[in-house]
Amino acid sequence: MGENRQEPAARKVSDSMTEQFHMVMHEHINGINRLFGGQLLAWIDETAGIAAKRHCGRDATTVAVDNLHFKSGAYLNDLVVLVGRVTYVGNTSLEVRVDSYIEQNDGTRHPINRAYFVMVCMGDDDRPTKVPPLLLENEGEEMEWENAKKRRELRMMRKKEGF
Repeated sequence: MGENRQEPAARKVSDSMTEQFHMVMHEHINGINRLFGGQLLAWIDETAGIAAKRHCGRDATTVAVDNLHFKSGAYLNDLVVLVGRVTYVGNTSLEVRVDSYIEQNDGTRHPINRAYFVMVCMGDDDRPTKVPPLLLENEGEEMEWENAKKRRELRMMRKKEGF
C-alpha cells in the first residue's frame, strides 16, 4: 500500500511533542459565553496533525477521534495551551494524544480537554505509507502504548459491530 520505501528510522515520543497556544477571542465564543467546542476541536486537530507530521516526516490526515472529553470550559481572554504527542504507531496509522489546558497568569495549567486522534501517514502519491517505529523510553510511554492498543481494539470492535 502506498509508495515503495525503505523502513523509516524509529522516532522518540519527544520528537513528536508539539505545544500550541491560543488566546480565546470574541470570535471563538459560543452562545453561552464559553469557547465554542468546534473551535477547540479544530485547534486539537491541528495540534494532532503537527505532532503526526513531526513523527512521520510527512503529511498525515485524521481518520478518527477517540475519547474527546471536555473537562471544563474556557472563556474570553483565557490562554489555551494544547500539548500533543504520538502514543502508538501501527503500519500506516498512528495515535496522537492531545491535552488542552488553560494557563493562568502565574503559569499554572488546568486541564480542560483530552483527546486521542488516529492519523494516517500519507505518501507522495497521496496514499497511506509506512509510519516510523516509535521508541518508548520510559514506563509512562509504555503505559500509553498499552492503553492505545486497548483503544485500537475497541475501535476495531465498534467498526465490526457498526457503531
